[in-house]
Amino acid sequence: MTRAHDAPRPPDRSVSLDHFVGMYEAKTDPWDNASKWSDQRKYAVTMASLPRGRYRRCYEPGCAVGLLTRLLAPRCDEILAVDAVPEAVRTATEAVREFPHVTVERAILPADLPDGAFDLIVIGDLLYYLSAADLDELLTGLIERLDPDGEIVAVHYRDPRGETYDGSHVHEALKKNLDTVIHHDDEWFVLDVLKLRRY
Repeated sequence: MTRAHDAPRPPDRSVSLDHFVGMYEAKTDPWDNASKWSDQRKYAVTMASLPRGRYRRCYEPGCAVGLLTRLLAPRCDEILAVDAVPEAVRTATEAVREFPHVTVERAILPADLPDGAFDLIVIGDLLYYLSAADLDELLTGLIERLDPDGEIVAVHYRDPRGETYDGSHVHEALKKNLDTVIHHDDEWFVLDVLKLRRY
């Protein structure tokens, strides 16, 4: 998609941590991910889009309350899921308590990227909260941590009216340095599975 001159732009500054902390103080599941059919369907499509049956090491930045993390757990030998909000970390930790190979930690991105490499990175409804500079820094860091044969799975809300900076826009940024192997364009979300570009 070619962005028009007056098309939505990323925020001037990344959305503040206080904003998200306030959302979790008001409600345990701020986006109603556990009860909305649109989210349950989005998670099902995400899991069905994973090209491999099993992964060695998965990284999930912005895990929220851990619903997708729970679905990923049986497909991965090891998962590191992170969120910036302490309450989200507590809720997600409880959600995956039965899976000892899943670790949930607090991390503020892009500053707190993990060590090591991953053959699966799953990013859901996170990237459009970042400023252009923070988005670029995060994507660079994720690509640096992706195994040569690894996959990045990105799934983000899309505005059906096309009036806000949404998943369609942030996926453009992802595709600048990655090749798309699976694309799903839905009324309410966009999903891409991407791999390192082969030159």
